[in-house]
Amino acid sequence: MSTKTVAGNYFEDFAVGQEIVHATPRTVTEGDIAMYTALYGSRFAATSASTVAASMGLERMPVDSLLAFHLVFGKTVPDISLNAVANLGYAGGRFGVPLYPGDTVSTRSTVIGLKQNSNGRTGVVHVRSVGTNQHGETVLDYVRWVMVHKRDVDAPAPETVVPELPGAVAPEDLHVPFEIATGAYDTVLAGSPHLWDDYEVGERIDHVDAMTVEESEHMLATRLYQNTAKVHFNQHAQAATTIGRRLVYGGHVISHARALSFNGLANAQMVAAINGGTHANPTFAGDTIYAWSEVLDVLELPGRTDVGALRLRTVATKDLPCADFPYRGEDGRYLPQVVLDLDYTVLVPRR
Repeated sequence: MSTKTVAGNYFEDFAVGQEIVHATPRTVTEGDIAMYTALYGSRFAATSASTVAASMGLERMPVDSLLAFHLVFGKTVPDISLNAVANLGYAGGRFGVPLYPGDTVSTRSTVIGLKQNSNGRTGVVHVRSVGTNQHGETVLDYVRWVMVHKRDVDAPAPETVVPELPGAVAPEDLHVPFEIATGAYDTVLAGSPHLWDDYEVGERIDHVDAMTVEESEHMLATRLYQNTAKVHFNQHAQAATTIGRRLVYGGHVISHARALSFNGLANAQMVAAINGGTHANPTFAGDTIYAWSEVLDVLELPGRTDVGALRLRTVATKDLPCADFPYRGEDGRYLPQVVLDLDYTVLVPRR
């Protein structure tokens, strides 16, 4: 029998301290940008118009921050989460240099935590993944944790190691890849008059709009990122599970929520950090995504008067409008319609 094929790693194949170099570097093209726009309709001006990017002092129009995230993430899937039950969350994500068409992104990961679940059939793997461009410059550095099947339920459980997760990325650690000359930024072209100075801690914004997830689109998106996780593609296998359906890749929901947030946060031109995130409930094709955001902090950036940062919580729901800002029930648990709770930091021009 041939042993040339790869079945992917199961929980017992991981060890704390294990270093993994992920295959297939990915060169970004103009086509990736067009496809990303077609999938989500993102309208943030810095990643939609080269003229606006130039007005912000960028060398040219970069790819959307989350497209960079997906490409870095997708490289990890064949080694980390091919046999996943679900991706669970993120922490300590810091964006570095922007990705531009023509750049090539590669990813390495380190296993930093393992914990077998009480059912003995699955376990949680924590990894730190770092994506770099062809010059070795960091594009994204982040932690995620994922529930992975065991190959052999009788395999002994490893020593439990639960890493201390990093908190919010500090303002002094945020990378700001642009500098805006006085009077250069056009709020009319950006789509909103509301700049960094106009937001307050505790402010909540219902993003109003919504987007229905289509089966073909979420699968196309996941293929675009070369994410090979079986739970997103293999309906034959998923039919035998308790859920019985393909799960929508959590990053697909993040991108929908970010695109929807334009209505209320149009000047949040780039994501600088992913401080934490939870995929609270699964999303399936046919679900309609709504979103709302809360301003958690309004951050001055050291030495900068042209740009500031907002720390946001964006909550995405399925089939539930967000005028009442749905989040958790009286028992403290996420409402069943809440599919995403994302804590992240964005860069916003100042007056």
